[in-house]
Amino acid sequence: MSNRGSSRLPGVEDEHEECIVLHVDMDCFYASCERLRDPSLRGEPVVVGMGYEEGESHGAVATASYEAREHGVESAQAIGKALERLPKKSEKNDEASGGEETTDDGESDTGDGHDDTGDEVRGYYRPVDIEFYKSVSSDVRSILHDCADTVREVSIDEAYLDVTDRTAWRVAEGFARHVKNRIQREVGVTASVGVAPNMSAAKIASDFDKPDGLTEVEPGTVREFLAPLDVAELHGIGPVTARTLREMGIETAADLADADPRVLADRFGERGRELYHRARGDDDRTVTPTGRPKSLSRESAFTDPTTDTEEKRTRVANLAAAVAERARDRDAMYRTIGVKVVTPPFDVHTRARSLPGPVDEPELVEEVALDLLTEFDDDRVRKVGVRVSNLQFTESDQTSLDGFETSESTGNDPDSASEPNSSADADSSDSSDRWDKWKNTENPPDTTDSSGSSDLDESTESDDKDGPSRSPDHDGQVSLSDF
Repeated sequence: MSNRGSSRLPGVEDEHEECIVLHVDMDCFYASCERLRDPSLRGEPVVVGMGYEEGESHGAVATASYEAREHGVESAQAIGKALERLPKKSEKNDEASGGEETTDDGESDTGDGHDDTGDEVRGYYRPVDIEFYKSVSSDVRSILHDCADTVREVSIDEAYLDVTDRTAWRVAEGFARHVKNRIQREVGVTASVGVAPNMSAAKIASDFDKPDGLTEVEPGTVREFLAPLDVAELHGIGPVTARTLREMGIETAADLADADPRVLADRFGERGRELYHRARGDDDRTVTPTGRPKSLSRESAFTDPTTDTEEKRTRVANLAAAVAERARDRDAMYRTIGVKVVTPPFDVHTRARSLPGPVDEPELVEEVALDLLTEFDDDRVRKVGVRVSNLQFTESDQTSLDGFETSESTGNDPDSASEPNSSADADSSDSSDRWDKWKNTENPPDTTDSSGSSDLDESTESDDKDGPSRSPDHDGQVSLSDF
């Protein structure tokens, strides 16, 4: 890595250090943004719902503040379930009820959530406002790019920084604190930061002391730092993989580091070797600026394999909404919609269908994903995912199938779909008819891949987890991990 000299802090130009990587992870970012907009929410349980509307119980939890998590509210949870655990405070009725807190129907709340005094606790529910969150994220990113020459933006609320040319190990913790303080002071939201000589260790370190944490792992101490951690705390290991490892007698990172990599490869494929090296603190990836992804996806594991068709469909519908929202956030249209289904023990099946042209149609993502899922209605399923690919990035207003001619292609190559018709006078009422015609004539791409998935694909936005959240202390913000 080049030594820029003048970019370093005074007095450290001649030091030759290992890489210094920061992982900056915003704490409950969506909820923090809502508190930034409405300071009265500070210290209160806040739930931000994806697909949620005021007075409704549909949608899924995008993020929950730490106060809300104390009552069992988790990311990717159905809003209806969240409301059972943490009833909604009806703000509009506060004055009319003379200060007595009520639910949306005006009656006294009888939820199960109570504080230490036995009084019922109610939460504040807000719909996702991605444009506002993007504006706050932009302010944070400006600080990060000012503090580092190389920044890899992983998602709206986290990034890796290579600050090797900006500081030295003996003052790295102070530099990281400077970054944290700037974000808090200039933007008004908190971040947890991990400092380590590689990306995976920095990622784990940022989770180590949330919220508002700062953890440093010095060179030569990474394996020692990781050793006592439960395997579920390692980056890329979720509850399903963790349970399988425990069945193999592997409880901690130290156990995983001492395991036979050949046995792990036999059980998990190439990913087993990756997990082995990560547990030993080995990660030779470099922080590189994020390019445009080739696909966007989200996946989630069930606690136990399930044959419940409705449970599988509900999970896929929620994932489809998350994927479509993220694509819109990235100004991306997509030509292929797919699902991933993992059946016991770890057989991975992917199904995909190509469209006549690039679209931005959240309802279509859900419809196609659920249609593809029907093949697995009778199967025991441990994990599902939804993906959109063949992305086209645009600032244009083209956001639907309107204006597309029906594709005549019936090949299995997603790229064989026709380009969109540029005609601007298409009747919008014909959109569903064209979709129905395509749906009935298209020969959907159909592939099966039993090799498993990796979270190291640099062409995708990857932060793969087996489930919606690793632990109560993990932010669990709904984002898109690719498969």
